[in-house]
Amino acid sequence: MDRPHYKFWPQRLPRSITIPVTSLWHNLATSAERFPDKAALVFFGRETSYRELAEQVERLAGTLHALGVKRGDRVVLDMQNCPQLVVAHFAILRANAVVVPVNPMNRAEELKHYITDPDAKVAITTGDLAPEFAKASDALAPGERLAHLIVTQFTDAFDAEVQGDEAPPAAWHDWLLTRHPLPALAGGQAMAWSDALAAGHPPPAHVVGANDMALLPYTSGTTGLPKGCIHHHSSLMHNAYACQLWGLSSSETVVLAVVPMFHITGVVSVLHTMIISAGTLVIMPRWDREVAGRLISRRKVTSWTNIPTMVIDLLGSPNFASFDLGSLVHIGGGGAAMPQAVAQRLYEQYGLRYVEGYGLTETAAPSHTNPFENPKQQCLGIPFMSTDARVVDPDTLKEMPIGESGEIIIHGPEVFQGYWKRPDATEAAFVEFEGKRFFRSGDMGRMDEDGYFFMTDRLKRMINASGFKVWPAEVELLMFRHPAIQEACVIATKDAYRGESVKAVVVLRASHKSTTEQEIIDWCRENMAVYKIPRAVQFVDALPKSGSGKVMWRLLQEAENKG
Repeated sequence: MDRPHYKFWPQRLPRSITIPVTSLWHNLATSAERFPDKAALVFFGRETSYRELAEQVERLAGTLHALGVKRGDRVVLDMQNCPQLVVAHFAILRANAVVVPVNPMNRAEELKHYITDPDAKVAITTGDLAPEFAKASDALAPGERLAHLIVTQFTDAFDAEVQGDEAPPAAWHDWLLTRHPLPALAGGQAMAWSDALAAGHPPPAHVVGANDMALLPYTSGTTGLPKGCIHHHSSLMHNAYACQLWGLSSSETVVLAVVPMFHITGVVSVLHTMIISAGTLVIMPRWDREVAGRLISRRKVTSWTNIPTMVIDLLGSPNFASFDLGSLVHIGGGGAAMPQAVAQRLYEQYGLRYVEGYGLTETAAPSHTNPFENPKQQCLGIPFMSTDARVVDPDTLKEMPIGESGEIIIHGPEVFQGYWKRPDATEAAFVEFEGKRFFRSGDMGRMDEDGYFFMTDRLKRMINASGFKVWPAEVELLMFRHPAIQEACVIATKDAYRGESVKAVVVLRASHKSTTEQEIIDWCRENMAVYKIPRAVQFVDALPKSGSGKVMWRLLQEAENKG
């Protein structure tokens, strides 16, 4: 295969790399040994050094071990960005176990699946989310429930009295400052974070390595419930190590950690890349443009991985002129295309080239990225280090000529092992091509004459709302539990800010014809993550169906696109 992108490959970088054979925990242990007094984390003005971080990890790993967590066990981690997420993530790895990261927007009905599917007996969460976990666990059969729930409060990690530029905004005070009581857990026990760290249990011997499972993030698809993606230490290590080299990260790098670290991009491109680099993570628990502007200015942030809507929002701040972005040397992201006009403004005003990339949960974040030296706008980039990617006809699997659209397939050390408990889905996700095992992305793209990849369409049915992937089949499954809904079909609707939003086309049961759009939306708000909630509900007498009885969602989508 001709690889025209090698002409644009950064001369400073190898095309493939040899990665450490150690576990991810070793990266933190090594950084703590080399830079013990350096700030690893910053959270609302409080700094945590690498020594302190490693010590907290060891203490929590000891408690997990005492609670019965063994090698290969899955432990659920459900938090917004905060220092405790970092501690818990590495403590699970230090205890030879597997991190199951969960989006904190999920509600009890959704959380049941994240307890039962990975056979998790221990979960770690924040006080505001703990009642949903208890509700989910209590609703399960006795043998499926959580045995232990470790609960932290946000103020375990910062001073509630903090003032000035690094203080949380007033709108966050109730959320961040409230200390919630521990919930009761049927058949199990809830434990306070402070008690878990102070228990004094020694951690077990660290015995896992490159070929042990480290992460089980869940991704949805065209059918059914979310599927766990099996990632070994090696696949995450590859992309963390490669991101460090690609982005010139070092112990002097200061990154704004605002993309969620429960998401694969935040886990790999931000968290693990910074820890392996011994850089500093300036942590934001959620997006706020004023907080971001002040933190970039005050903490001299050098690197910011984001989704484009964050940049657009920051540039629109009435206080934007007071922010100092001069320290930034790297800005980039993915999840949605950066509008050309915004990318141009960043370059003209600040000399910053917005570097877009592409990847999936199955590829441990980046499988493609743009070279800093030669980025193209609204472009996925070129295949990442050690990676081979092609564009093929999705039916014949023949490689497509330059410029023609086909399915993007990916081979490389960052590709996951397969889907947890789903050999059928695993088999369908891979194809042999030129003697190698390639992952079928389900995304349609094309390659230009320079070897850069561009997105053209999606084979999979998926809605992209501000970078969050919403899978209609999952939303429909939840909506079918509403007593008034006989049938539902979820499609995308255009949204000027989010790019796309969720719309539900609903057939009501004859006994519930008086149900309103707002009642449906309110019910969804109670039962699903906020980004999945339909922003619009359209009532119809019947859904279009094929001869075999399948709902013809494409007809509804096409009608919506024309509307």
